[in-house]
Amino acid sequence: MIELYFGHYVTHPTRMALAKPPQSGPRIVEVLKTEEKGSDVNLASYLLLDASKGRCTTAVVITNDSDLAEPIRIAEEEFGTRVGVINPHPTRRRSRKLQSTFFKQLRSGPLAGCQLPPVLVDEQGAIHKPTRW
Repeated sequence: MIELYFGHYVTHPTRMALAKPPQSGPRIVEVLKTEEKGSDVNLASYLLLDASKGRCTTAVVITNDSDLAEPIRIAEEEFGTRVGVINPHPTRRRSRKLQSTFFKQLRSGPLAGCQLPPVLVDEQGAIHKPTRW
């Protein structure tokens, strides 16, 4: 069975220091910061719940979030659940803290080959893929 767990995004203004501030002028600027909230906690909670109740022998987590390293370790060591990690980010950005029973790199070529075409047509008309995808 496949289950999806989602969080949500929150955008808010915050003040941050410039990485390369000018010799004169402001060193701190106000920016809009978007943060993902909830999905790592939701995923960790259900991974551990499923593992503790023996609902799965193998779990696959698509993430590069090192915050999930400890729940993955607990699921494997305490409950004997095999956990695989699939990294959706480029290889050079892989979190080395995520240790698991098995690891796979999500590659853009095969992923692109699994996508639906930009326009689908049914009896009600055309359905267009959003431009931001």
